[in-house]
Amino acid sequence: MRFFLRFLSAVALVVAVMAGTIDAIQSIAANELVLTPLAVAWASASPETIAYVADTIMNRLHPHVWNYGAMWVLAQPAFAVLLALSLFFWVIAYRRPPMAGRFTA
Repeated sequence: MRFFLRFLSAVALVVAVMAGTIDAIQSIAANELVLTPLAVAWASASPETIAYVADTIMNRLHPHVWNYGAMWVLAQPAFAVLLALSLFFWVIAYRRPPMAGRFTA
């Protein structure tokens, strides 16, 4: 399980760096700050899945969860949301080193 969470963290980190790079390139080209919202990035990558997730949240949870919670997250910059997701998965998969040291039984 820990390996899978670390893998998800690495994938989210790679996608966040890609999204940040795209935003940086667009910002330099436009001579102003350009931040792509997560909804726009997700809809351009896979519009079917964003519709499926919206339908699932509205039917299985509550429409207010989609309207207030998910829409707020989708309005944030894609790189920031993906960095936070990467950090979340990394923290869950983190294992503390032993207190006594490496060579204890």
